[in-house]
Amino acid sequence: MKTASLISLSLMVVSCFWQLAVAESPTYQKDVEPVLRKYCVGCHNDAEPEADISLQSIKSLQGDTSQGLLLKPGNPIASHLVTVMLGSAEPKMPPEDEPQPSQDEINRIVQWIEAGASHDDSPSDSPWKLPVEPIASSVDTRPVSAIAVSPDGQRIAIGRYGQVRFYQLDNQGVYNEDNSVLEIAKLPGKVTSLHFNQDGTRIAVASGVAGLAGYAAIFNTDNAQEVQAFEGHSDILFDAELSPDGKTLATCGYDRKILLWDIKTGKQLHEMTGHNGAIYDVGFSPDSQFLVSGSADDTCKVWRVSDAVRLDTLPQPLKEVYCCAFSPDGKTIVAGGADNNLRVWKFVSQDGPKINPMIQARFAHEGPVQRLAFADDGSKLFTIGNDLTVKLWDTSNYSELKLWSDRPEVAMAVAYAAPSQALFLGQMNGKVQRITWNSEELNSQQSQQVASIDPMPITATDMSTTEEAEGNDAPDTAQPVTFPAKIKGTIHNEASGPDVDFYRFSALAGQTWVLETNAARSKSPLDSHISVYHADGTPVERIKLQAVRDSYFTFRGKNDSISDDFRIFNWEEMKLNQFLYSNGEVARLWLHPRGPDSGFKVYPGEGKRWGYFDTTPLAHALGEPCYVVEPVISGQSIVPNGLPVFTLYYENDDESRRTIGDDSQLYFTVPVDGDYLVKVRDVRGFEGENFSYELIGRARQEDFRASNATREVKVGGKSYREVRFRSSRIDNFDGPIDVRVEGLPEGFTITSPITIEAGQIEAMGVLHADESAKTLDAEQLKQVKITATAKIDGKDVTHDVAGFTKIEVRDKTKLGLRIEPAAEGAVPINHQEDDLLEFEVKAGETIMLKVVANRQGEKGNISFGKEGSGRNLPFAVNVANLGLNGLMIMSDQNEREFYISADEVAQPTSRLFHLQTGSDGGHATQPVLLHIRPN
Repeated sequence: MKTASLISLSLMVVSCFWQLAVAESPTYQKDVEPVLRKYCVGCHNDAEPEADISLQSIKSLQGDTSQGLLLKPGNPIASHLVTVMLGSAEPKMPPEDEPQPSQDEINRIVQWIEAGASHDDSPSDSPWKLPVEPIASSVDTRPVSAIAVSPDGQRIAIGRYGQVRFYQLDNQGVYNEDNSVLEIAKLPGKVTSLHFNQDGTRIAVASGVAGLAGYAAIFNTDNAQEVQAFEGHSDILFDAELSPDGKTLATCGYDRKILLWDIKTGKQLHEMTGHNGAIYDVGFSPDSQFLVSGSADDTCKVWRVSDAVRLDTLPQPLKEVYCCAFSPDGKTIVAGGADNNLRVWKFVSQDGPKINPMIQARFAHEGPVQRLAFADDGSKLFTIGNDLTVKLWDTSNYSELKLWSDRPEVAMAVAYAAPSQALFLGQMNGKVQRITWNSEELNSQQSQQVASIDPMPITATDMSTTEEAEGNDAPDTAQPVTFPAKIKGTIHNEASGPDVDFYRFSALAGQTWVLETNAARSKSPLDSHISVYHADGTPVERIKLQAVRDSYFTFRGKNDSISDDFRIFNWEEMKLNQFLYSNGEVARLWLHPRGPDSGFKVYPGEGKRWGYFDTTPLAHALGEPCYVVEPVISGQSIVPNGLPVFTLYYENDDESRRTIGDDSQLYFTVPVDGDYLVKVRDVRGFEGENFSYELIGRARQEDFRASNATREVKVGGKSYREVRFRSSRIDNFDGPIDVRVEGLPEGFTITSPITIEAGQIEAMGVLHADESAKTLDAEQLKQVKITATAKIDGKDVTHDVAGFTKIEVRDKTKLGLRIEPAAEGAVPINHQEDDLLEFEVKAGETIMLKVVANRQGEKGNISFGKEGSGRNLPFAVNVANLGLNGLMIMSDQNEREFYISADEVAQPTSRLFHLQTGSDGGHATQPVLLHIRPN
């Protein structure tokens, strides 16, 4: 009773105040809706009604709550809306930490309810009128917000606030901006998108008013008459896209919804929800069966049109996605947005929900990627950035073809006219800029022919030995030498400043000279550094590296030798075999991170890491920048992409593959005939009488050595055991090496040849002992011959490999292992029970197999390892989806399914692989032949 009295007293005060202040009756549109929109609708709206209460419209105000009616005409004291605003009901609204309505604003609502809460003037009859006073613009400029060109290239439609105008294009894509041929006027707000249908007779227009409603309509392009209107969004639209078959319209906007409409009837077919932010763009597949959407929630989503099923979420973007599209052939999806990147996914989810792998990620612009447009048959793509640039890309590999820089204004709209090869940019200054290009111009700019250097053999001569003659501390006083030669010198002189030694030599284009020092190996305190210069003292450029992706180290620093746990930002967009540049060092990515608590492995995959282009591995700090880079041949033009270009010269501190310790070594391929200088110094700037060295200049002689890493083998009868071979590569020889084992007695077989892949350092095979196999005696061991062969300069080079010192057959074993097809996994190519099992997997895909354990007394878990559990798999093919314990058969199980994943960079090949365990003294499965197929 006391509460009711307080409310009544409050209302009496309010009523008296209102009568003094206002003479005319309040209205919903003028006096009530602005207050609710200002203080309440942010939380209590139709899209997300907090506490299930919406105050967005007069219709929602007429609803009921658990504490009574929101609005009871003629009775403010019984209206829950009033009691919570006055604070006489809990909780008080708006909350105390939010902006509060003034007493005058509350008065308006109370008097309106007392007067009967009339809503005849509700904006429901005119949804495009905002309840705010219009703000006059200081300039008479209407930005171009949408643009489209008819499929025949004959007309261009230009959208601005409230209107669309059509112009006739000539054969060069030129139009008279003072002579429009048609106009669509009185649209409710900014025109945000325009799309012609396939025959150009209709155009879809997207518009609306922010905070009120979205508007989409289809107009006749002959007379500008509205054919069909579509209203179902509660906020402004950003796109209204026509399907290629002309049957469906897709609309999207700030209300985070995608609506599909039947164009013929105007009825809504489906509502697609799932995005958590405004949806800026949608695009149909060429067959009209699928839709892609880009959103402010940093994702793209792929949908099936027929039933609105979401097929995939593409989560790789780091910020808002402003534009997205299917390629004209329907095989890929492209997107760009606020993270300045262009991303490309392979579209594979046609038959149902499935992960669509990302195949390209390019740093595209120094500002957000605002729009994109395919040209012609989809072989090229335009991107428009907010950095006032336009770029043209070759879609075969998404390399940059052409850059148009320093555009006069930001472009928010784009359209391409194929007949005239003209790109139209709708700009914020209200103008339309036309860009043209032709293949001849493009080819002459991009495909500059860089003269290749044919390898030049070096005539074999004896190596001479000479002593340094001091006074060679400048280019013009360099000591002349003739390679091959060994020069004995010392970094020491009596002059001020650290000593350096220059040597002049002549060389022919195409020759490759190995320049190296012998100092640390001879216990000299010299920490050598060597570099190559032109005769005039300028450094010789080796190669340029263009950064295509920026990143940084995210988890602790790296010393100068570790090859594992390279945790770097945005690693998901990096590919195996890509080069990683960090503070002068160039490494190469070897294996992807295996989970959230791991990082990349870099070449060679174990042991001390390798540097590339004769760079020296260095220590790196947490947060230090790094870049994925691509080599650019010296002399080739570079299209700027907003990321750095690093120039590498012929120089080296410590030999890049760590085969000669801290001594220096580099491979100098002579660019042109002439004289060159090699400079020797201490990298620290130290010197001394005992800072002696030998500088060796010799011809490159590629070679290798192979070693047997399992010289003692214990194998169970009727069982398999792994054997492993490693290679040492000399003078950067990177070709494949075949290891063959011959001379095994009856009862034994071994996989042969066992091939160490190009660029890799080891390979594995399996030795099988059948029921007749016996332990080998010393004489039998001598009969087993192992050789390794590789092709170098077109010739087979063979070296002997150390043999086995023991091959012992165990009488009793408690375990047998076998790989078999999984019930719902990959089907073997062959179907004969006793044949070698063969499976195939395409690059970028995964297959499922099964490992079966025949327990003959063996108890406990059977572990096959972690990332290296797939033994002898080809490079970029691994056992995937491993947990913290790796691949394991638990103690109460006899089998385990496992997955083999071929990375997208995996090359077509056929290779035997197996699994192995240390249980029961060590066992391996039978070898299985895996075929990697191109995708």
